[in-house]
This record gives sequence, structure tokens and C-alpha cells, in this order.
Amino acid sequence: MKIVKVLCLLLLTGSAFAQEIKPAKQVDGEMPLFKVENPDLTTSPLTGMTRKHWEDAARYILEGAFSYIDNLDDPMKFPKLPGKSYPHSVDRVPTEKLEGLVRTLFVAAPLLKKEPNLTLNGIKVAEYYQHQIPKLLDPNDPAYIKHRGNGGPSQNLVEYGALAISLFISPETLWEPLSQEVKDGLAASMLSYGDGPTVDSNWKFFNIFVLSFFDAQGYKVNKPLLEEYLQKSLDDYRGQGWYNDNPAYDYYSMWAFQVYGPMWATVYGDTHYPEFAKGFKTNFQDLVYHYPYMFAEDGKMIMWGRSISYRIASISPFPFSGTLNDDTINFGWLRHISSSTLLQFLENPEFLKDRIPTLGFYDHFEPAVQNYSTRGSVFWMGKAFLGLLLPEDNKFWTATENEGPWESTFEKNKVYNKFQAASNILITDYANIGAAEVRAWCHEKKADDWQGFRSSENYNKLSYNSAFPWQADGEDGTISMNYVFLNAKKEWEPWRLYTFKNYESGVYYRDAVLETNDQVKMQLAEMPLPNGILRVDKQLSTVPVKMRLGHYALPKLEGKPITESKIKIGNTEATLIDNGEYVLALVPLSGWSNTEIKESEGLHPVADFSKVINVIADFSPKAKSTVFATLMLWKKSGESFSEEELMPLTLKLTNDKAEVTFTTGKTQTIKF
Repeated sequence: MKIVKVLCLLLLTGSAFAQEIKPAKQVDGEMPLFKVENPDLTTSPLTGMTRKHWEDAARYILEGAFSYIDNLDDPMKFPKLPGKSYPHSVDRVPTEKLEGLVRTLFVAAPLLKKEPNLTLNGIKVAEYYQHQIPKLLDPNDPAYIKHRGNGGPSQNLVEYGALAISLFISPETLWEPLSQEVKDGLAASMLSYGDGPTVDSNWKFFNIFVLSFFDAQGYKVNKPLLEEYLQKSLDDYRGQGWYNDNPAYDYYSMWAFQVYGPMWATVYGDTHYPEFAKGFKTNFQDLVYHYPYMFAEDGKMIMWGRSISYRIASISPFPFSGTLNDDTINFGWLRHISSSTLLQFLENPEFLKDRIPTLGFYDHFEPAVQNYSTRGSVFWMGKAFLGLLLPEDNKFWTATENEGPWESTFEKNKVYNKFQAASNILITDYANIGAAEVRAWCHEKKADDWQGFRSSENYNKLSYNSAFPWQADGEDGTISMNYVFLNAKKEWEPWRLYTFKNYESGVYYRDAVLETNDQVKMQLAEMPLPNGILRVDKQLSTVPVKMRLGHYALPKLEGKPITESKIKIGNTEATLIDNGEYVLALVPLSGWSNTEIKESEGLHPVADFSKVINVIADFSPKAKSTVFATLMLWKKSGESFSEEELMPLTLKLTNDKAEVTFTTGKTQTIKF
């Protein structure tokens, strides 16, 4: 059915594209996988990556883009992938080209600082951008960007803000060679957006960079508006490194606020607004002691939140830690995380398609795509390479690579929680499998979510784990790491409306209510354990409801089946699946009537086929037991579970609490 739907979509949209939108140039052949040539195992014993290899990686990604450029007039326009990404009409093509142009500059600008004569595919890179920028001002050119006029904030504001950042970075190759006429025209066009309305989110920085750059160049700009947006951006800071992106917490705290703020301070703020600059730099320093714990032992990142196709942008703040005068920072750990996340994607054979990164996590993955993205949007990940602006002798580059607390502090058979009180985010590190996990904000009605992402699987999972990328929900009720309920429309509806309550003694408490029926509600309590998660959730629903809960999902890896097994444990039964990399076990403790293993196609970002364990119940408000307790466990494949590991506790339930006694002797009270 899914394949039929995709084919129908292609048939419906393909003819429209052929008539309205000139397809991107076709480029034959895929690029070989990125390889770390001559690894430096002295400075970087874990990845072999040095600053030079980062330059190689930037050049590799930029080579893919420039394989579409045969002459200076060719636009940065790439093959569209099927689905919700734009353009769907010809009027969006100029913005599509603008995205490709200015986002590839994030990769190119740092390289041009060191190598102004950089040539790719026979094209001088600096000359290409110098040729393309004036096209934005020519009403007769297909790349022309209209002035904002009386319009509101738009994608053009975002891209102009990005262009202003690159103009700050490499003015000698991107700004100074332009004629005065072009400079004046560019100022008028960019300021028409920068000196105007914005979205109350990280978008304020796009106005800030446009206004700041042209003020630095001597143009008259709206200083009161600049100061207003600066103050509002600082007001978005909550603590422990996290900014609120109104309303979400996600990677935008890091690849937006925590990159833009310190960079703005360096290129403009220190001189013109030192107090604002000091605020952004102080906030930046906070993240060093919190955010790195959200990466796995091997340095890989978690799939979480919107715009996940920006991937490696998640590490973009780390190099700038080298600008801080702080001897307590473990620069070798931060570089290990950064280089490992680069390789997480560059060494994955699904990462590139048509020589360009896909819209997805590894391969193209439509459930993770937002409608504001086009194919060139992925080059936002190029912000990671802004770290190349740090000189070769900076401590970020010279420190010896290490695994930080994973090797110095964390002990096997223990779990480590780092609660972020300002944002209610819980970061958990599991020493036994080297995985990191995050629990964070989600409270968005699907009915109000006109763009369709803040209420989706990008945010609404109970937790997100570096070892287990999230699986999309199935229409048949197949679910991973969330509850679903059969609603009045006979659709399986997941939790979206969470309300954080508190974090106490290792237990993370939330309430949840069903969007379409506020009589369906639960109190949720979860406790990370060394080998998984204990869930003790209380039903408060006043109506009968069919419900399901899913563990994390496992992808079917090439050449390896996903095996299934069951193990009797006292009065219950553990259900296990093993994909050759990890084994997952689900043990129902209370409330559940049945367990199923569900196989899916097209729902997982890593593989076409996947499996997940679900537990099932028909809840009645008249039921004696209203507590649904579950153990969600894991190990690396090849490691067997002992009976004690599958049942590491006993549970005593009352109406208002659960008394947990672990086999280690530790006790825990979970309060409702």
C-alpha cells in the first residue's frame, strides 16, 4: 500500500514539475565514500581526524554541489526528492536557488579564507559566488529576489541572514570584489528583509546579522530594531546551554542560537554592543558542561527534532569552545564528538544521493522531512565547518582525542542522568551500551500544527536514543517509544500533549492527555536503568479505550535477520528481538494483556524493514488495576540476559504510588 501511494504521488506531481519547473541538471555517477586519508592516530587515536581532515570533509561535500556547476551561470539547484519538500510551484524556484547558493557558502567561506583560489569542477569557487550574488538583484534573471515590500517574514529572510554571516566571514572574497553598484543593490535588497518583521524564534538572528553587517559597512540601518531583536534573543535563554525556540527545545538551541550568538559577538558585537556580546558568550560557555553528554560514547548524535537533515550542524558549537579561556574544558572530548558525528554520516553509504546529502537522517526519510525544506536545505549542515575559522594551533585542534566521562567517570552497570532544570530536559547516558538518550518538550496539537512537525514523531516520542533512531508510526497501530490510542475516528492516535511535572530521585514525571479526547489521560513515570527503562504509568481515563505501547524499533540490517524469542520470567514473559547489533526485551509487569512483535516496511530511517515489540490492552475505568508497568530493556547483540537482568525488581502497587525494590537492595517510590 505504501509503495502504491508513493507511485501515485510521483505520477501526480511529476507532470506538474515537467511543465512548471525546469529539472535540475543530471549528474552521472555517485561519489565514493569519504575516507580519512593518512589518519593521525597520535592526536586523534579514536577517529584519526585532524583539522586537515575537516578541510577534506568540507571540500568533499562542496565537490558534490559543484558537480552541478559547469559554468558560472549554473544555479545551485539539485534534483528534487519526492514528497513534501518544496518547490511545488515555479514561484518558489528563486528561493530554492537562493538556499542552494548561500547554504553551500557555509562550507565554502571557511575554505576560501585559507584557499581563495579554490577550484572545483574547473570552476573558481570565489569567482562563482561573486558572479551569482549580483543575479539576486537583476529583475530579468531567474534568480532575482524581490524586495520584501509589505510582506511578512519569509524564507528569503533566512537565506539573506545566512548570506550576511558568510559576508562577515570572508569579505575579501565575497564582498570587497563587488562593484559599488552591486553593493548598494545588495544592501537595499537584504535590508528590505532584515529591517522588518521576523518570527519569534532563532529567526531574529537573521535580521540581526543583516542589520549588523551593513552597519559595519557604513550603511544606515535600524539600530533600535537591531537592539530589540538582540534583547529578545537573549531573553530566549533558559539555562544549562538551552535556548527556547518558541515553543520547542531541540538542536536549534545549538546549531542556531549557540552558533549565531558567539559568532555575532566576535564579528560585530564585541566592538559595537559589548554588553549583548558578553551575554551571548556567557550563555555559550554553559553548554560545554551539559550538551556533550547528549552524544554517545562513540561520539554519534541522536536523531531528534525538526530539520534533522542538517545532521552535523549539531556539533557546530563545539569548535568555538576553543575561543573560551577555560582550562576545565575537555577539548579532546569535544573534538572526538565532533569528528565522530562527521564520520557518522560521511562514512554512511546512504548519506549521499545524486552527490548531494539526502533529506533524511541517512537515506531519504520522508517522515522526518518538513515542508520548508528543499534539496539544498541540507547544506545548513555546513555550519559545522565554521569551526575551520579557528587557527591550527587552537586547543580544540591540538588536544588529544578522548571519550571524556565515558572513559574517566562512567562505570559499567550504572546509568547517569543529567537533568536540565531550566528546560526540563533529561539527558541520560547508558554506560553498558555507550548510548545517550534525551527526554524533552512536546505539547502541540496536530490540529494547530499547520506545518505538521511539532506534533509529529520528530518530537512526540517518550524519549530519543542514539542507538535506536526513531521509527515513524504505522497506521495499523504499530508504535515505537510512545503510546497510541484508538480514537473516535478509529485512528491510532499518539501522545502529543505532554506536561512536565517533576524530576525526582531518578524518575521523570509527565502527564499526558489525548488531543481528540481529553477524557483519555495518564500520569507517566519513567526511570532509566543500567540496561533500559522502567515505566510505571497510571491510567486516569474516564472512558474505555484501546491502547498500545511500543519499545524502540530495530532495523533489519543487510544479511542479518531479526530473530524473535520469548523467555518465561515468573508470572510474566519477556519478548525479545535481535537484529545482530542490539537485542531488545520488553517485559510487561502490570496492566497489559498481550504482547506483539510488529514488522514494518518504510517506517524506519535506517532500513526498509524493521521490527518493534508492542504491548496491548483494552482499558476500562472500572478496572481494579489502573497502573501499566513495563520494563524496556536492551543489550548489545551476542550478550544474553540473565533472569535477574530481565526481572531486576519487584513492584508493589497502590492507588497513589508504586514501591520498587531492586535485586541490588535499592528501593524507589514512584508517586502518582
